Amino acid sequence: MPASQLANLDFSITEDLVPSTAAKPPSTTSINFDGLLSHPLLLQDDPTKCGGQLWPGGMVLAKYLLSTKMTELQGKTMLALSLHHIQPSSIYLTDLPQILPLLEHNITLNTSQTSVTAHVLEWGSLISLALPSPPDILLAADCVYFEPAFPLLLQTMQAIIGPSTICYFCFKKRRRADMKFMKMARKVFAVTNVEDDPDKEVWSREGIHLYVY
Repeated sequence: MPASQLANLDFSITEDLVPSTAAKPPSTTSINFDGLLSHPLLLQDDPTKCGGQLWPGGMVLAKYLLSTKMTELQGKTMLALSLHHIQPSSIYLTDLPQILPLLEHNITLNTSQTSVTAHVLEWGSLISLALPSPPDILLAADCVYFEPAFPLLLQTMQAIIGPSTICYFCFKKRRRADMKFMKMARKVFAVTNVEDDPDKEVWSREGIHLYVY
């Protein structure tokens, strides 16, 4: 599917993907990932947007990195997710244009460092020159939810991931079709299951999958 058709696709998460819940107003909460952060992360959400809240894959990925990969992330250039008390050289947060103001607000809530920046990244489109090429670390959480976009997501990952890039990829399986993306990814990348997370038994029962590329 050409990237030009991306704007015509509905990327919203509908009731066939997740249970329907009552609409909630935007709010700010704090989270310390079960005590792994000495200073809680402040999170402004907006449930009216599908990218405006923290999904289960993001929680699992963040906790895994904080509990097992702190040393490996020090001094690295990371694309996608910011984690408090990890000191990479630069962090680039990306999402669709309508989510950019929320990303920028959350950055302001948690840090004054100019090394943390927000950028627009639309799957299947050209990668902005402002983003690292390639990054040391690529983090992707709950990106698997809309089957027509799978080729665009894979195309974008291929454009971003370099020979030395490590990609941590986490998502909650909501439909049988979601695993089709992993079949596609395994044809392009060397994909391994994460086995060193002490919480794996818990999140596996919830249908969450965590991989390293």
